[in-house]
Amino acid sequence: MAETDELAVRIEQAATSIAGLARQAEPEGVRYALAGVPFAVVAGDRAAFRLRPDVAEAALQMPDVHASPRGPGWVELAPATLDRFALDRAMSWFAAAARYAAEANPGRRTH
Repeated sequence: MAETDELAVRIEQAATSIAGLARQAEPEGVRYALAGVPFAVVAGDRAAFRLRPDVAEAALQMPDVHASPRGPGWVELAPATLDRFALDRAMSWFAAAARYAAEANPGRRTH
């Protein structure tokens, strides 16, 4: 698996366990949403996540992370190298973003 695809492949694998998840292809990548609430956009070796404000603020202190132009609470991870630490952050933030989206729609479960 090419490193430029590994992040997208790993997130897609995690996405298969989330009930009610919707995927939509966008020019920027694949958008993931729950009940119409987008929570992640992934393209190759880059990913944007919509996180709770306190989590997003902490995420911005991590390497290779910046505020996303998608709006408040969105952070973008663009690791120079997809090492195990960057992959761990991406997978954790994907799960956290899915939970946050589900909170916007009580009754939705993320697994």
